Amino acid sequence: MNTLEKLYETVASRKGADPETSWTAKLFAKGPEKCAEKFGEEAVEAIIEAVKGDCGRLTSEAADVLYHLMVMLAARDVTLDQVMAELERREGISGIAEKAARPK
Repeated sequence: MNTLEKLYETVASRKGADPETSWTAKLFAKGPEKCAEKFGEEAVEAIIEAVKGDCGRLTSEAADVLYHLMVMLAARDVTLDQVMAELERREGISGIAEKAARPK
């Protein structure tokens, strides 16, 4: 099991936890919309660090983005396995061709 899989399992296990004892449970208690909002905030922070060229801060913000992505996915019962399967489906397909084949 890799680090991302472990992270997803930990995040998903917090869905029923006490919001007073877990930041992740606190996010889940606020609902999927708040989880999505937090993901967006972290993504913007990562973008800012990328533009500034601060690789150390970008690394830290990228970790926050991955964590909040796992929370957002789990909040909507989308598993990491489903995301990985979609990436595997796209493997070897040109990004241009893949995007053109998407339903309009």
